[in-house]
Amino acid sequence: MATGRTHRPATRSRGIPEATVARLPLYLRALTGLSERSVPTVSSEELAAAAGVNSAKLRKDFSYLGSYGTRGVGYDVEYLVYQISRELGLTQDWPVVIVGIGNLGAALANYGGFASRGFRVAALIDADPEMAGKPVAGIPVQHSDDLEKIISDNGVSIGVIATPAGAAQPVCERLVAAGITSILNFAPTVLSVPDGVDVRKVDLSIELQILAFHEQRKAGEGAAAAAAAGAPPLRGAAHAAHAERKGPDGDMPAVMPA
Repeated sequence: MATGRTHRPATRSRGIPEATVARLPLYLRALTGLSERSVPTVSSEELAAAAGVNSAKLRKDFSYLGSYGTRGVGYDVEYLVYQISRELGLTQDWPVVIVGIGNLGAALANYGGFASRGFRVAALIDADPEMAGKPVAGIPVQHSDDLEKIISDNGVSIGVIATPAGAAQPVCERLVAAGITSILNFAPTVLSVPDGVDVRKVDLSIELQILAFHEQRKAGEGAAAAAAAGAPPLRGAAHAAHAERKGPDGDMPAVMPA
């Protein structure tokens, strides 16, 4: 097995850069909101702001789709929804299996956004015999002994792993051997997959740690600004946050260990 391959090559078969592909769901979400409000057209500036990108990047992205809008009018919302949905493969039904029906797996099973976005939860799978047959989100949980048959019977090509870290790699290998070619991994570990299998990792703890880094930096910048302005010493949480940034000699400390 190759180790740690988690992305497709830089460009896809139709020449759309991977960075553009990653932004298409953002545009689709913004456009869907406009469609639900019966907004017929939208300018590149308005849509870019709603998607959180700049308008020049949006226009470049849409050029890969062959969509250039109309000067003075903008983009047709419904047509763009269809165009992006088609490009992302969301105009067909994608059966998905979720493996690991603990708290996270159950929450994913209950997520109502799958069906509206072109995905169908075909099966819920867990290794615990006591879970077998229990309904979660109206779907009976099936035992992992039947994983390969479940995937074959339902024609599944997308698997979601929500197991503990130690079980994730063996589950991944069974999914791949059964024909799964795309995996969404919620387990806190890096998966090894062969070429031709795509893995997207979702790690909430990493995202929170990144936010904590930025909060710590902002607290330090605020303390430095206050000191430069001759403000009295910081107290409470702000003082503690500033102290965390001081080394034994009063300098900035080394990076916190992982």
